[in-house]
Amino acid sequence: MNFIILLLPLLAIFLLFRSQKKRQSQMQSMQQALEPGAGVRTIGGLYALVKSVNEETVELEIAPGVVTHFTKGAVAAVLDPLEYDAIINGRPAEDELADSVEDAADEDDAQDKPLSLDKDKSGSGSADGEAPESK
Repeated sequence: MNFIILLLPLLAIFLLFRSQKKRQSQMQSMQQALEPGAGVRTIGGLYALVKSVNEETVELEIAPGVVTHFTKGAVAAVLDPLEYDAIINGRPAEDELADSVEDAADEDDAQDKPLSLDKDKSGSGSADGEAPESK
């Protein structure tokens, strides 16, 4: 029984080191996959395009004509081109596009009725911008 109690902390330490090593190898492979033109997200949540990759740094274009230098470790994720476009330009992904077209058709049907700002017709004015009637 005492032997099991001694092995549990050693097993926990082994699992912690193993998961950390796995994360490090994933980070290194992602940093090696950086190439100009790829969309990335930094650890600070900044979305940018990779302009050039150096030994220790990356040049990221955060706005048209605005290039900044970051360490490779500051890049949290390399994004797919469609995902980057959807985030930056607000365009839905392809699979969400069909759903949004159907939703837009439903909204058009609901918008056929005119809206009224009047709760009750007496004394509150009209939706055309007229002043309220005096009592």
